[in-house]
Amino acid sequence: MSNTATPNTDSIASLIENQQRGWPLERRFYTDPAIYALELERIITRNWILAGHASQLSDPGDFKVFNVANESAIIVRSKDGSIKAFANVCRHRGSLVCLKAEGNTRKFECPYHGWTYDTDGNLIAARSMPEDFDKKSYALHKVSVETVHGLVFVCFSDSPPSLAGARKDLEEPMAMFDFEHLKVAAQQTYLIDANWKLAVENYQECYHCATAHPEYAVRHTLMLDPKKQSRVQANMLERMQACGLQQIEFDCIDMNATPGEQGYGYSRTALFEGYKTGSEDGQGLAPLLGKLTDYDGGASDFTFGPFSFLLAYSDHVVGYVFTPVDKDHCQCEIYWFVRSDAVEGQDYDVDKLKWLWDVTTIADKKIIANNWKGVQSKYYQPGPFSAMERAESVYIEWIVQELRRED
Repeated sequence: MSNTATPNTDSIASLIENQQRGWPLERRFYTDPAIYALELERIITRNWILAGHASQLSDPGDFKVFNVANESAIIVRSKDGSIKAFANVCRHRGSLVCLKAEGNTRKFECPYHGWTYDTDGNLIAARSMPEDFDKKSYALHKVSVETVHGLVFVCFSDSPPSLAGARKDLEEPMAMFDFEHLKVAAQQTYLIDANWKLAVENYQECYHCATAHPEYAVRHTLMLDPKKQSRVQANMLERMQACGLQQIEFDCIDMNATPGEQGYGYSRTALFEGYKTGSEDGQGLAPLLGKLTDYDGGASDFTFGPFSFLLAYSDHVVGYVFTPVDKDHCQCEIYWFVRSDAVEGQDYDVDKLKWLWDVTTIADKKIIANNWKGVQSKYYQPGPFSAMERAESVYIEWIVQELRRED
């Protein structure tokens, strides 16, 4: 008799259908391996995820490996100058082909049996194969990759959602910060001992900010309830145009874009008086971005799909990317972007640049891990959302919607 439990698909369907609208998720959404398997199929591999910036792949042969849950992709600048992505899976026996996180190369050689591929993914060498073996039939599998105003996105689906709407509607706000000509000043991975949804949910709401993030709370008015927050926007709105910024607004929590398109959003929120950017002393950290002429005292939120979020100050951009490792673990990858001509040690200090979001994420790691421990308890029972958790509520509704979707 087999000891392997067969997933009760009827039970899973019932759980999804009975999820109470406007309430946090029930415990099984976080703990049930069958739910995680469904997420891999319907959410994790179906959506675009930020994998870096084109400036990290400036020369032919430059590559980086991007890992999400069970999948791994090699992203590479090919000889023709385009950015391509391939499954990091050898066509012989399935070994990972590239074990280095990044670098520059003319070819990728599998460390298992030596099958070798060029930067276009073509198999160019395979020892001791039969005479009728056709190398052309064993190229690396392609992975969907797109560049949006300099940002590189990967999707582990052959038919990913369209990014056309995001590319078009976000063109003006992204041009204000000149995303095309940013560079990565720093990058750091934070491993989190929790189911991935808890990490993203935590990022979506600032109900916890006053309690858990004093460094953030004295700088960002997003920690205020919506009524108070709207009153402190006035000073920033008055200064925006003079600083080279336009008031542009999309619903930053609308995950449901036009059918077939990836959800996206944009908004700008005031900082508290005395803070120009997300620095410890309130003063600037790097040269102003794009054609900005001064600080308006605000910060912009960009949303690209369910895993990728960016916060654009007037002098730098912080990119947050949440990805599952397995059911019980996830990671947060943070990118700190500055203008491409900024010189480290002269125009910016990396430690000062990273300070706010490093200290905030370290605190969040503990918060999320403790949340995970509590959610696993038999005593966990979700309570109602506050007025400051609307974004999280909408996000959860989208998760449940996608778990229902079979097409």
